[in-house]
Formats: sequence, C-alpha cells, structure tokens
Amino acid sequence: MKLPYVILALVATGSMLGCLVGPDYRPPATRAPRQWSEPLAGGETSSPASLAEWWRDFHDPELDSLVARALDANLDLRLAQARVREARAERGLAGAALAPSMNVSGSTAREKQSANQPLFSGLLPPDTPLTSDVYQAGFDATWELDLFGGARRGAEAADADLAAAGFSLADAQVTLVAEVARNYVAARGYQQRLAIARENLAAQRDIVTLARSRYQQGFTSSLEPDQAATVLAQTEGQVPALEAGLQAAVHHLGVLLGQDPGALRQELAAAAPIPAVPPEVPAGLPADLVRRRPDIRVAERRLAAAAARVGAAKADLYPRFSLTGSFGWESTRGGSLFTPASSAWSLGPSFRWPIFDAGRVRANIQVQDARQEQAFVSYQKAVLTGFEDVENALVAYAKEQARNVPLRAAVASSRSALEVAREQYASGLTSFINVLDAERTVYQAQDTLVQSDQAEDQDLIALCKALGGGWPEPRSAGS
Repeated sequence: MKLPYVILALVATGSMLGCLVGPDYRPPATRAPRQWSEPLAGGETSSPASLAEWWRDFHDPELDSLVARALDANLDLRLAQARVREARAERGLAGAALAPSMNVSGSTAREKQSANQPLFSGLLPPDTPLTSDVYQAGFDATWELDLFGGARRGAEAADADLAAAGFSLADAQVTLVAEVARNYVAARGYQQRLAIARENLAAQRDIVTLARSRYQQGFTSSLEPDQAATVLAQTEGQVPALEAGLQAAVHHLGVLLGQDPGALRQELAAAAPIPAVPPEVPAGLPADLVRRRPDIRVAERRLAAAAARVGAAKADLYPRFSLTGSFGWESTRGGSLFTPASSAWSLGPSFRWPIFDAGRVRANIQVQDARQEQAFVSYQKAVLTGFEDVENALVAYAKEQARNVPLRAAVASSRSALEVAREQYASGLTSFINVLDAERTVYQAQDTLVQSDQAEDQDLIALCKALGGGWPEPRSAGS
C-alpha cells in the first residue's frame, strides 16, 4: 500500500475514534427542600401542579379570550420566536463544520507567456506562439477531521443554545399570561371600586340635600351641610384617580395583545366582577420547581453551552487534520476539455498546528472557563430566586385570604351601623357627625374589601407565575 493511502486510512480511522477534549457536561445536582417552609394555608396543596392553562381555573370567558389573543399576537413572543429561529440556524452552522465542503468551479482565459522566462528563453523557435486560450472546469473538496472534538463541542453548545432559546420563549409566555391576567384583574377591580364610589356619591348627595334642608328649616347650623359637602367632595376627588387606573390597565392589555392601547376600551367598558379564585391550588413540591420553571431551564442550558465551549476552546491546543482533494479538466482547446487527456486530480491529507500564538488559545480557554463559572453561579441564583418567588407568593396568597375574611365582616357591620345612624339622626337621637362617620366607614370598608379581592387574585396569579405555569408541561431536564 502506498504511503499516501496509509496516511489516509490512519487519519480516517482517527476521525472515527477521535476523542472529545474538555469537560463532559452533567446537569448540576440541585438541593431542594422537601417541603415549602410556609404552611399551605390558603387552599394550596402539595399535589402535582398542572399549570399549563392555570387561568382557566378562574372560569372567566373574557380572560380566556384575552390570553388566547395575546398568545397569538404579542410582540414579545414574536421576538422570542425569532430568537428560536436564529438559534436553530446557528445550530445548522455548527453542524455544517462536521461535514465536508465541496466547490465547483470553471473558467476560461486568454493567456500570454513571457518569452524571456528561463524555461522558454533560447529553447523555443522564434515563431512559437506564446498566446493561448485556457479552459478549466472541476471541483474540489475539503474535510477537516474532528479528531479532538472541537466541532462536536461547538455543535453541542449550539444544541444547548437552541434549547435555551426554546425555554426563553416559554418564559416569555409565562410572563405574558401573568401580565394579561394581572391587568385584567386590575381593570375589573377598578370598575368595582368606581361602582362603589359612585354608589356612595349618590348616598352622600342625598345626605347633603338632607343637611341643607334641615339647615334651611332652622333645625341645624350651617356646620352640618358643610361637613356633608366635605365628605362628598373627598369621594368625588377619588373618582378621577380610579378612572385613570382603569384606563391604564385597559391600555396595557391592548398592547399585550399586540394592538393599539385603546383597542379594548369598548370591549371592556361594561363592568364585570373580579374573577373568583379557585378553591384549591396545587403547588407541588420544591423539587418539581427546577423542572417546571422555564427561567431555571434557560440557566441550566446556558451552563451546558458554556461547558461545551470550554471543550471547543481546548481543542484548539491540538493539531487540525484535513483531507483535501480536487478533480477537473484543463485544456487550451474548448472542444477537448472534457476528454481523459485533459483530466487532472489531487488527493492527500494535511495538518496545521500553530506553534506560537502569543497565548491566544490558552487565554480563550481561561475566558470560557470564567464564563462557565458565571453560568453556574447564574444557575444557582435562578434556582434560589425561584424558591424565593414561590415562598413569597404562598405567604402573600394565604395572608390575603386571611385578611379578606374580617374585611367582609367589616363591610356588613359598617352597613348595619350606617342604617342605625341614619334612623337615629332622623329621629333626633344622634348627631349628624355620626352619620357622616358611618357613611365614610362604609365607603372605606367596601373599597378596602374590593382591593383585597383584587390582591387575592393577583397573589394567586403571582403564585402561578412563580410555579412556572402558563406553558405546556416540560420534558425531563436537559432536553
């Protein structure tokens, strides 16, 4: 066997058995507590969470419709989808480095040789033509053999980047769904608060009319109508702020749906109740969170990509082997170009091994090592932040439910006290200031209860978001 073919056989065998330098990635072990530190006291359970479409548990068709339209048209989601397509194309580029490259070429030229070059001078007759046509056609191929795994590590990093982009899309969806639900609840909350304010305004205007009538009849001084007018003006002053809050929530919903800010004003103009929270919320166990939260999955895949890039950098310490070959035809006459006599070819291995680069390769290895360390710390932080988000959301949701109970009792008792105060005042058994205080207390109790209802919904939304709800159930970690 001739030496070139022995070399080719050895190189080809080495390419198939080539090693992978650098660290072989293993997902980091994550220590998760066995249970949440806070007691599940607000209807939460440790049952496995099924949160892919958690908003449907509110049983609000309008909310369902808004979420569906947001998932279809939101601009942040479109950006994330474009990044997934970019990462998929980058994976194609990385995979192409493992395959041979081939080029086809062809040319024609009119050439003139120098008569004074040593090869011709004095050897050729004076009438030898030095000008001729040259025709060339053929193809060439190059295959860099990935003996030390640099290209394979690059493809491994691109795979991890593609997975990270997919989880980033899921994270954007989780955030979007929570934002739509939060702003929808806010809009319904402002509508309820406005209804309470307007109801109280009507009652307070009646009291002002009554106080002025009694004053005109000489039963009281001007103090009573002035006090009643003051309470009325204070309530009127709160209405514009509530209207502004309502419009801001509606405007943000429009933008979340990829529409103009005012696109939903007519659709949401009619007041509706704040959606009722479901009686039970499965929160799962802390160990489930690492698998379910897409931001944690993003951090883990970025760590995998960083580890692969360390290997790709270390592969640059070793020589690069390539197989190159070409086959074609060359002739001075076009008619004889594709004849056996015009054929030419070459085939052989080559290698390249930089022996001096001023420390570039080793510096790049240090860079990639540092980036891997950063990615690992970011992953640890993402896990801890996820646990913190859930713990805080569990506390807030349970405590708001506990707060809501006495607030409902306060509304009932304040209404009863107002009726008594009005009856006693009409009978001359109590002062007018007691009626005003009772009226103010009723309004404050009703408004505070609505805010608590709204906060209860939004705390549940925050809990579902913290648990990673709002996207299809994920596959196993590392996928």
